[in-house]
Amino acid sequence: MTPPAGTVTKGARVHPASFVDPKARLGVDVVVEPGAVIGPDVTIGDRTIVGSHALVSGWTTVGADCHIHHGAVLGTPPQDLKYSGEPSYLTVGDHTVLREYMTANLATEPGYTTRIGSHCLLMAYSHVAHNCQVGDRVVIANAVQMAGYVIVDDWAIVGGSTVVHQFTRIGRHAMIGGGSRIPQDIAPFVKAAGSPPRNAGINSVGLDRRGFSRETREAIEKAYRIFFRSGATAVAAVQQIRQRLPGIPEVEHFARFCETSVRGISR
Repeated sequence: MTPPAGTVTKGARVHPASFVDPKARLGVDVVVEPGAVIGPDVTIGDRTIVGSHALVSGWTTVGADCHIHHGAVLGTPPQDLKYSGEPSYLTVGDHTVLREYMTANLATEPGYTTRIGSHCLLMAYSHVAHNCQVGDRVVIANAVQMAGYVIVDDWAIVGGSTVVHQFTRIGRHAMIGGGSRIPQDIAPFVKAAGSPPRNAGINSVGLDRRGFSRETREAIEKAYRIFFRSGATAVAAVQQIRQRLPGIPEVEHFARFCETSVRGISR
């Protein structure tokens, strides 16, 4: 349950060299290290650690059992000239690790939210821009730079120093190699790398480790080959996938992602 404004609950350890606004909400056993700053509209979940010289500001909610490392900055205004200063939000799920100097901004429009899911790892110097939606169990490596309105679905991995264009989607269980430039959507379950990125088959090792059956992996592989290797248009390829591989939820998710792409699929 969210504590009321101004609450520092039992067991919270707030270093005297930090600053916690009297209106902030701190859960059970929260740790605030030296030099950290927590603003008035911030809620920190139970057992979360706010590292030294971290800044948590704006209308930001951080879940339980998170670790915000030294120098991370959460909830600052978006880098968007349309921002009016009215309340918008940043939320971080449970069990998420935010490493040194990573940054995440509030949404641009009043009432909207930038989201980072649960069980995520966002490494040093990564940036989550306004209105981004990062799913659960996502790994964002060092110095990944997201523009606004990017969507990263569950279990995706984005390699270091990758830049992601605004409004781009990265599908679930996708794996992007380091140093890539992502100007279009990356389909779910695939491996991609480069500038512009080239696909390199499905993320078979990752899918195996996450418990996908051999039959499901083979079906995803067949869907991948139809869409990326048959030479058919996107519309025709999706039709073929549904005709040849009906009734498989993962294949239908792949097909649906591809047919709803606005920016186009990196092929």
